[in-house]
Amino acid sequence: MKIKSVLVLGLGKVGTLVGTLLKKTGFEVTGSDIYAKQNLPFPLATIDVSNIESLSDKLQSFDAVISCLPYNYNLGVATVAHKLGVHYFDLTEDVPTTKAIIELSKTANAVMAPQCGLAPGFIAIVGASLAANFTKIRSIKLRVGALPQNPTGLLGYAFNWSPEGVVNEYLNDCEVIENGKHKWVSPMEWIEQLFIHGIQLEAFTTSGGLGTMCETYIGRVDNLDYKSIRYPGHVKQMNFFFHELLMREDRKKAGEILTNAKPAVNDDVVYVHASAEGLQDKNLFRDEYVNAYYPITIDGKRWRAISWTTAASACAVIEMVNNGSLPDKGFIKQEEIALKGFLETKNGRLYSGKEHGGS
Repeated sequence: MKIKSVLVLGLGKVGTLVGTLLKKTGFEVTGSDIYAKQNLPFPLATIDVSNIESLSDKLQSFDAVISCLPYNYNLGVATVAHKLGVHYFDLTEDVPTTKAIIELSKTANAVMAPQCGLAPGFIAIVGASLAANFTKIRSIKLRVGALPQNPTGLLGYAFNWSPEGVVNEYLNDCEVIENGKHKWVSPMEWIEQLFIHGIQLEAFTTSGGLGTMCETYIGRVDNLDYKSIRYPGHVKQMNFFFHELLMREDRKKAGEILTNAKPAVNDDVVYVHASAEGLQDKNLFRDEYVNAYYPITIDGKRWRAISWTTAASACAVIEMVNNGSLPDKGFIKQEEIALKGFLETKNGRLYSGKEHGGS
């Protein structure tokens, strides 16, 4: 089924840009948000996503829906989309939500594609692309960080992303493959040092970033893990906050304290550091994809790096379903998306520093 009309649920920074980019790409876009929005390039609809009947009534007139809502709403939206045969996309990093959507997808007549953002999402596409060049894979290491360009204080951080999502990443167990075995390990561990463009950084385990890659690569890779990138010293402070001060016992309050202390900034940077090691023609080799993404201007408006990298990734996947380079039904794993095809889409070209090609 081709995609002509798309409903965008949740019009925060990312959702607004998702709608804007899809509109520029040529889709018929309608947005919906609990708060009134103005001066958007697409029409709005009033939808109560917590009311299944209301959501079903509105959703049945669209070909696709993308949820940019907090993760706890996604399964409800996915369930309605599944029932109606509407293509479903989201940005979630929540593992239980994704596992439930995988179950739905087994009887789906349309696409079920969660985890279409940056991590999980784009980083899995990159990691799989690197790994494909090896006859035997020793390791796949995926690292992503959305950070302020000009950090202050001991945390060196700004909450440009969902506080609920960040807190969950720091506290939920993390999937890895270690020495060929699928395991769950503690978050904020396995601390390492790395450099990107001469800037010293640290990385540590956080949950959700691998998406479905452990399932895909078990038996094919010795070691696979995902870590968040931060400025040096961050993880020590967060371990103190969550574990020594026991803020892990009140996640909502923890998020409120952190966002009040470190609000969002416009001058952000998204670091991506992916690598694969193994044998190529019997020679041990390491291949890398390393980049830093900064705010860009689209139609005269400046967008934060975390916003456009997340939105562009989701929109590129929708393009690929529409143009037939991805299946038109069932569950889509991010690691099964070809990086070359992704970067050739109008929205994927943003990752190459090229201007959006929409009309």
